[in-house]
Amino acid sequence: MESIAVWQTGTLCGLISWIAIASYLNVTQKLRSLIQPWVTHHVLTGTPFIIQIQKYQHGLLDALFSGLSCVVSVPFYTAFLPLLFWTGHGKLARQMTLLMAFCDYLGNCIKDVVSAPRPSCPPIRRVTATKDEEENAMEYGFPSSHTLNTVCLSGYLLHYVLSYSQLEDGPLKLVGVFLVFLLVGLIGFGRIYLGMHSLIDIIGGLALGLVILSFWLTIHEYIDNFIVSGQNVTTFWSALSVVLLFAYPTPEFPTPSFEFHTAFNGVALGIVTGVQQTFHQFHHEGVPRIFTPQLSIPSFLGRMLVGIPTILLVKFCSKVLAKWILPIVSNTLGIPIRSTTYIPALTKASNGTKPKKPEELKQAGTLQRLFFFSNQGTFDVDTGVRFLQYAGLAWSVVDLVPTLFSHLSL
Repeated sequence: MESIAVWQTGTLCGLISWIAIASYLNVTQKLRSLIQPWVTHHVLTGTPFIIQIQKYQHGLLDALFSGLSCVVSVPFYTAFLPLLFWTGHGKLARQMTLLMAFCDYLGNCIKDVVSAPRPSCPPIRRVTATKDEEENAMEYGFPSSHTLNTVCLSGYLLHYVLSYSQLEDGPLKLVGVFLVFLLVGLIGFGRIYLGMHSLIDIIGGLALGLVILSFWLTIHEYIDNFIVSGQNVTTFWSALSVVLLFAYPTPEFPTPSFEFHTAFNGVALGIVTGVQQTFHQFHHEGVPRIFTPQLSIPSFLGRMLVGIPTILLVKFCSKVLAKWILPIVSNTLGIPIRSTTYIPALTKASNGTKPKKPEELKQAGTLQRLFFFSNQGTFDVDTGVRFLQYAGLAWSVVDLVPTLFSHLSL
């Protein structure tokens, strides 16, 4: 017990020390000054290559690559992962969720550290078929998050399938590897075709994805064992989540990357908290799995009909409660507050001056973000609201909703 507390405390203290040292030494700006010119040069010199590819533009290709981009996007995984939990493959679901959060954090950190531009439009033709793609286009380009996520999640899924099925057939293994390579190749090429990324972004996403996947395959069993049977899991992960909210680099100009990290950080906390509390009831290896007599297709459809509205309701209620509780707590502690998006009554600056744009306020410095302060000296509650909202949603996926399934015999 003592050794567990020591490594947990050491981990948190190490992260906090690194944040303080990095902020004092201005590490983000120094790294940016070294890497950004090199990446930007390759983005500019890669423009003719993108133009050459886009000469073969066609409506069907636009639809194909836009569709593939949606299939491997963060909103897709946000919708897909709850269903994976409810199929009975709890270990796969929680591992892919945490891996997604890990990829999102590291990928967005590097994006905002480097702050390298996407291909210039024009002359590049940029296809943004969905609102999600429009938001992605507001982020920096290096590395490609779609490529990074596809490498990690499809690679881990293949690893899980081969391990779970104990497949000995060599040709079938080769087919699985080929399909992963094909998907990664299509996603990478599609991001260039759509004008969203340069070749250097794709190469960066591929390289970083392979490094993260290799690292995750080394540690994933230790992480899973800690979550399902460790000590101080909820306390440690809650503290870690708060630390990660401000252990994030400040980009050169505002981007939505920090918002995405905040959301998935909350999701990871909700999943860990819920699984740790209900593992022996709903998430152990002996639970019914889909395509078995214990969990037929009609039963799974019933789970979807019950589960999806429930988690959406919890997401809404979590947001409402957070918008109510955080201002009360802040006012009780005497902390001046503001909201850039969620609470209209707080959007005006406390001094009566015209408030800055939401995206400007969300880019607080590293030490300011420790207390979620905006650059006007007030507490911007939007980060806390978003974090609690997605933590509540994820908790409902693995705790509340399975409880309803149990009562309804689904």
